[in-house]
Amino acid sequence: MKSLLPLFLICSLLFDGVLSYFIVVDAHAEECFHDRVAKGTKMGLTFEVVEGGFLDIDVKITGPDGKVVYNGERESSNKYTFAAYAEGMYAYCFSNAMSTMTPKTVMFSMDIGEEPKNEETGKPAADAVTGAAGDTKLEDMINELHTAMTGVKHEQEYMMIRDRIHRSISESTNSRVVIWAIFENLVIFAMTFGQVYYLKRIFEVRRLV
Repeated sequence: MKSLLPLFLICSLLFDGVLSYFIVVDAHAEECFHDRVAKGTKMGLTFEVVEGGFLDIDVKITGPDGKVVYNGERESSNKYTFAAYAEGMYAYCFSNAMSTMTPKTVMFSMDIGEEPKNEETGKPAADAVTGAAGDTKLEDMINELHTAMTGVKHEQEYMMIRDRIHRSISESTNSRVVIWAIFENLVIFAMTFGQVYYLKRIFEVRRLV
C-alpha cells in the first residue's frame, strides 16, 4: 500500500485543476469566471474558439482591484501566463459583443500553480502556517511532471479542436460542391430542354409555311 501512495499522489496532482471547459457565448453577451489565489501564484489561461462566426472572441483578465491584467480583442486562440500581483479574486471574461447574432463556442482552461514558497521555510505559505512537512525534491519533480503533462494535455486538446474545425470546413466545402454540382446539372437540363423546345418550335413554323 505504501508503494501505491506516491503513484496515487502523482496522478491526483497531474489531473487536478487542468480540466477544460466548453462554453457558449451568445451575441452581445459576456461570460466571466473567477478564481481566488494568493499573491505570486502563477496562472495560465488557454482558450480556443471552436465554433461560430469568424472564430474570434474578446478576452479580458482583471485583478482583485479591477486592474486589467490582459485584454485581447478578436482572438481565435491564445495562451497567457502571469503571476498574481495581489491576493484576491481574479476574473477572466469572454465577450461576444462584436457579434450581431452568432453565438461563439469557446474551449478554455485556467491552470493555477502552487502558492509561492515562504522565504524563511522554503514551503508554501499554507504549509508554513500549519507546519505540514513534505519531501521538497519529490514535490519539485511532481510539479515539473505536472507542468509537462498539462502542456501535453493542452496540445492534445488543441489538435482535437483543430481536427474538428478542419473536418467541419471539409464537410461544409463538400456539401457546397455537391449543391453546386446539382445546380449545374439542373441548369444544363433546363438549357437542353429549352433548346430542344425552341428548335422544335422553329421546325413546326417552317412546316406550316
